[in-house]
Amino acid sequence: MSLNSLVRASFAAAFAATVTLAATVPSPALAQAASAPAATSAPAAAEASAPAAQPPTFATSAAVPGAGAKPAVSEEAVENPYGLKALWSQGDWVAKGTLIIMLIMSMGSWYIIFTKLFEQRAMMKSARTGAEAFWKASSVKAGVGSLEEGSAFRWIAEQGVKASDHHEGTMVESIDKHTWISMSVDRAVGNINSRLQDGLAFLATVGSTAPFVGLFGTVWGIYNALVKIGISGQASIDKVAGPVGEALIMTAIGLAVAVPAVMGYNWLVRRNKSVLDMTRSFAGDLHNVLIAGKR
Repeated sequence: MSLNSLVRASFAAAFAATVTLAATVPSPALAQAASAPAATSAPAAAEASAPAAQPPTFATSAAVPGAGAKPAVSEEAVENPYGLKALWSQGDWVAKGTLIIMLIMSMGSWYIIFTKLFEQRAMMKSARTGAEAFWKASSVKAGVGSLEEGSAFRWIAEQGVKASDHHEGTMVESIDKHTWISMSVDRAVGNINSRLQDGLAFLATVGSTAPFVGLFGTVWGIYNALVKIGISGQASIDKVAGPVGEALIMTAIGLAVAVPAVMGYNWLVRRNKSVLDMTRSFAGDLHNVLIAGKR
């Protein structure tokens, strides 16, 4: 056998062995291709079996009503044990008497303030309207009739006319007519001034004494509080501050009574001055008319 034949035979045997080996051992590419369908079929099977599985339950706010709501907090009003009510209920007859006195002072002050205010307003209105109508009248007696009944200006005019008419034939005839009319008109103005001053002395008294009345109530309350603390034998801050603070209410009440009285007094005095100036001007003009003989 020749060398060429031997080489061909060797190659043929090697080729046959390679083909046999490839047929018995699968290639990696074929394994991957075979595993791919299996991988895609697995999720499909899982999806098919998923509806049959029981879904997990979760606790929600709808399952437990009111789970997120805050608990209701009840609020109770705590009454102050050291207020004005306690001061009245626990105070003795001296403390209660002091409170009653200051209450009377306050009520009297406000009554006088409003009463005098209305009276001054009426006199100012009469000075603006009534006096103007008086001077436009044809005579003094006609002018007196045009003035408002019961007004201060009508009172002054009536006194002036009366003094002028009843001068002759009486004991005052020895006094000259000028002096007699002047005295009568001045006396009427003085009466109006006295009426304007009514009640102002009470306001001045309240304004000057109410703080000291309240201070007396405070001193008396502190004294009683210290006596009670000494008897109980407890001198802690909660035992001292309450009764002492309760007693200080008296001073606050005294100031609350005095301040309106003082301010009302000053205000009314200033308004009285304006009203009295109007009254004196009217009285002076009336005096001159009566002296001139105009009836």
